[in-house]
Amino acid sequence: MFQQHEIKLWDDPAIESTLKLFPAPDAKPGAPRPLVLVLPGGGYYVRAPHEADPIALWLNSLGLHSAVCHYRVNPHKHPAQINDAQRAIRILRHNAAAWGIDPARIGVLGFSAGGHLACCCANFGDDGLADGDAISRAPSRVNALVACYPLVSFTGDFIRQNYAFNFFGPDPDPALVQKFSVERTVNPQNPPAFIWFTAEDTLDGRHALAYASSLTAQQIPFALHVYPHGVHGLGLAEKHEGTVRNWTRDCAEWLAEINWK
Repeated sequence: MFQQHEIKLWDDPAIESTLKLFPAPDAKPGAPRPLVLVLPGGGYYVRAPHEADPIALWLNSLGLHSAVCHYRVNPHKHPAQINDAQRAIRILRHNAAAWGIDPARIGVLGFSAGGHLACCCANFGDDGLADGDAISRAPSRVNALVACYPLVSFTGDFIRQNYAFNFFGPDPDPALVQKFSVERTVNPQNPPAFIWFTAEDTLDGRHALAYASSLTAQQIPFALHVYPHGVHGLGLAEKHEGTVRNWTRDCAEWLAEINWK
């Protein structure tokens, strides 16, 4: 088993990205648990604290292991973000036996830009890299996706210029823009998903709907919840008076439905 602590993602001292581990408090040796990796939002400019540790602790309350990936943001550009997130998944899977993690039940949960990054993990998972250390050879595939008011696209009238700049930098390759507008790259290997946003979050809601539509086209099972009221960036929404505060209950029920509780 493992204890709550924070580790560096890379051996390179110039890269400050970290992985903060939150073991389920009642976990026992010999009984591996699912783990959900949390990716906070913040427009690839910052990482929102209320979408980090509090989410990991809520997941612990469901009996799940969790971890928070403090991935690189601006001024770091693509592919730093996806490299960090996939490295975190590889570390978790590489250490699954020692840490009491079920390697077949490693999921990812992200908010806003972190929701985009979570969708990248769902779309672009691999079976391990041929080069590099033992961690690099561990698969980066995820087995479940939770996307909370995700910003999935960089194309058309979806785009927010500062958001695209924070991810790509100036003048990105059009092929990369298409690839990482992740509603365009859903594939049959994508895992089941839980997606939510609020109707008042109109621009960002269209992102979520576009991604859900792509899941439908690929016959990937998903749950989609649209709550009527609430601004962007609610996190746990536990102090909100509307029904959006129930997203954690709805997500917990979905996790139970896919046998993650």
